[in-house]
This record gives sequence, structure tokens and C-alpha cells, in this order.
Amino acid sequence: MTNTSSSSGTSTPEIHVRDLHKSFGDNDVLRGIDLEIGQGEVVCVIGPSGSGKSTLLRCVNLLEEPTQGQVFVGGTEVTHPDVDIDAVRRRIGMVFQQFNLFPHLSVTENLTLPQRRVLKRGKEEAAEVAAENLERVGLSEKADAYPSSLSGGQQQRVAIARALAMGPEVMLFDEPTSALDPELVGDVLAVMRRLAHEGMTMMVVTHEMSFAREVADRVVFMDGGVIVEDGAPAQVIGNPSHERTRHFLSRLLDPAMADVEDDVEEGEKGL
Repeated sequence: MTNTSSSSGTSTPEIHVRDLHKSFGDNDVLRGIDLEIGQGEVVCVIGPSGSGKSTLLRCVNLLEEPTQGQVFVGGTEVTHPDVDIDAVRRRIGMVFQQFNLFPHLSVTENLTLPQRRVLKRGKEEAAEVAAENLERVGLSEKADAYPSSLSGGQQQRVAIARALAMGPEVMLFDEPTSALDPELVGDVLAVMRRLAHEGMTMMVVTHEMSFAREVADRVVFMDGGVIVEDGAPAQVIGNPSHERTRHFLSRLLDPAMADVEDDVEEGEKGL
């Protein structure tokens, strides 16, 4: 199937992926991805487990090295052999499923340490930036707390604040709510909504269809290491054109019905 891509109309996309392949041994996880994300665009990437979503995200900042293809961020080729990858990564914020906070450091110290080590900011400036970003995620009152005293949702919001404190031009989110209890998801998504409204360029791997519907400019559906559909949320989620997309959404949005369908399929195989 031919991959699709869309552009926001800007002359230089903030993220540009060309013919991206990634293999782990004999397992071809990405099989020729072409994708553009314009400045200020929010793109949600959806698809079943094993479809290559997280691998694509990790290739954007070279946490995974592509087998073939090119990745550009802000016009700089991330995949060029001579690129200063540390300089590129300073422009990219990454939020993972797990929060990856230092348990022995306070919330403020978790935010100031990377600023001081990577950006070489002074102690006072780093603390000021930390305070500003804790306010952005609604956690100013937790500045002196330690991660163990925070809920999972609060820890994830601290992780977002830590990424924002580095002044990124692009934010990548890899299933940021998947490790959270359902009642804690809303606060994290609210922070992400605010970032989108502020004009942050965001690439979000998620199963949160309500967020994708409301916030995304585009939704990309991946399966089998390729992009199956790429378009507006109303198109991809509301009226998908491919059977693979429809089947995935039916299972995601109505798991009970998916179980019934699976039972019927198994029964038919036994006839």
C-alpha cells in the first residue's frame, strides 16, 4: 500500500520523514514512511500494537537509528552522519510512557538538572524556568515534593514540564497516558491541549481517540509498518476509507463487540 503524507503548506516542515525504514534483524518494523508535520501542527499517530508507531517516534530524534531513509527536524537532517545530534535533541522534547523522574531529587531539581547540564543555565535561571513550567502544568505547589509522593498523573505532568523547560520547538509524546489509571488521564490530556492551543508542534502516539478528535489537526493510522491513512480526524476516525482502519477503530471503540466478532470468527473456522 502506498503511504500518504500531508503538509501544512509551510515551505519547510517542522518534521519531515522520507522513505523511512527500520528493521530489527529480519523484522521490518517500518517499511517506507513518508510524513510531513508543519510548524504548530498536532498530529496523532494511532494503530495497533506492533504497527511501528513508537519506533517512528523514536526515529525522529534518533533514539532508534533508521535502517534507511531521512528525517529532518526544523530543516536539519537528523539522520546525516555529521549531524550534531545533541544540538538537534535540544530542540525536541520527548515524553515517554514511563515518567523517568529521578526519585532522589525534588520536582524542581528534576527540572533544573537537565537545564544546567545540557543548556549550561545558571542555578537561578534554571529554577526560574522550572517554576514557570510547573505553573504551565498546574503543579506549582509540588515544587519541593519528591516523585514518590505524587500520583502517576502528576508525575507525568512533571515529565512534561521537564521537557518544556528545555525550550523545545517540537514535542513528541509516546503513549503518555497508557501507564495511568483512567481517572488520572484527564489532567495530562488537559496540559497537552493547552500546549496545542499555544501553537506547539506535537507528534503524539496515542489510543486516546477523544483527544485525537478534539485536538489533532491530522490523524495518521499505521499498520504493518506503513501509513494506511493520513487526514483530518473527522475523516480518519469518523469516516475511514480503509477496512484496516475501520476494523482497528471498531475494536478500540467497542471492545465488547470485538470480542463477539472474534468468537464468531473462531466458530466459523471450526465449521
